[in-house]
Amino acid sequence: MTIGTRRKLAVLVAAIAILAMAVTGCDTAEEPEEAEGGEAVTVTIGVGAPLTDGAVALGKGMVRGASLAVKQANESQELKDLGLTIEVVEGDDKGDPTTGGNVATQFTSNPNLLGVMGHLNSGVTRVAVKIYNQANVLQVSPANTAVDLTEMGMANYFRVCTIDSVQGPAAADYAYDVVGAKVAYVVDDSTVYGEGLAAAWAGQFEANGGTVVEIEKTGDKDTDFKALVSKIKAANVDIVYYGGIYNSGALLSKQLKEGGVAVPMMSGDGCYDAEYIKLAGAANAEGDFCTSIGFPVDKLPKAQDFKSAYEAEYPGEAIAAYDAYSFDAAQVIINAIVKVAKDLGTDKLTTTEGKQAILAAAADSDFEGVTGNVSFDEKGDTTNKVVSVYVVKNGEWVPAE
Repeated sequence: MTIGTRRKLAVLVAAIAILAMAVTGCDTAEEPEEAEGGEAVTVTIGVGAPLTDGAVALGKGMVRGASLAVKQANESQELKDLGLTIEVVEGDDKGDPTTGGNVATQFTSNPNLLGVMGHLNSGVTRVAVKIYNQANVLQVSPANTAVDLTEMGMANYFRVCTIDSVQGPAAADYAYDVVGAKVAYVVDDSTVYGEGLAAAWAGQFEANGGTVVEIEKTGDKDTDFKALVSKIKAANVDIVYYGGIYNSGALLSKQLKEGGVAVPMMSGDGCYDAEYIKLAGAANAEGDFCTSIGFPVDKLPKAQDFKSAYEAEYPGEAIAAYDAYSFDAAQVIINAIVKVAKDLGTDKLTTTEGKQAILAAAADSDFEGVTGNVSFDEKGDTTNKVVSVYVVKNGEWVPAE
């Protein structure tokens, strides 16, 4: 039986159970309070992300992107006509799987929670998704790239970003064919994300004819890479590939350049943030590469409207790597809630029937988002497989040629 068949079977079984409860009058799902005097029914979307530890810049950007989508929805005539208000509740997972599990438990204790936009880290989702699945809560991630997350058979999980088995090889092809690198040193941060991305990159680089001298394990909170820099310098490589997040990756880049390793460092979407350049120092980061999911946002039709609204809502804040993807991920949840509110009524949204209908509506998503077309295959993976390459020039990430 395929994962896709199991996903469909899980939804069918739940639907049969719901029908049986309805016939026997035994629906035990907690009903929301009905609106009184025209007052809006309020439901909740959780945003799970690292907000005080880990990749905080990316996490806070995720909150901004999702909150903007919810704000626009609440201002729409559509939600006003439905008598519906959506609120955002933040959960600080610190980029840690155990903490992420606690956030998921907290979120699902709220009977009005209908969806979660998050998490950033694949290792966190590996724990949290099971908790959301047990509660029939929709989860849509803007950032999880570990391949196995949609192989777990969880009918509640979707992601609007492409995966490491696409991103890693695309970066390796660019390094070999465009940069001209033939000998590489690979480093990962020992996380689910970092290991998967580094392994995918290394495999493709070698398949292209390149040589990987070593795949070195580090920690995602490491700050001192001097011993590693000495090993890399002695290896005389053309490029260093780093699988991990910007907070440690930037320090590796900085110490490589200060240690006399005058080759570019390449990394994935976890390093695609202005904080990487700030922490490494613009001079050290100059010429470094990274990949990120999708086309550059400013190249897409809806990007200008998003940029204008974002700048008005968050003056002085730069758009981070996942802000637009978080907007689109939140929009998947919002669209599903609205569809079910129209089909079943707002008073049914938080019932078991309502939550299962929201999962089915999310699976059928097909709209033009800020990041391009938003739709999913039968496993919950995005159908948008685009990966873009960026390079640091004059202190900024810009699309590479």
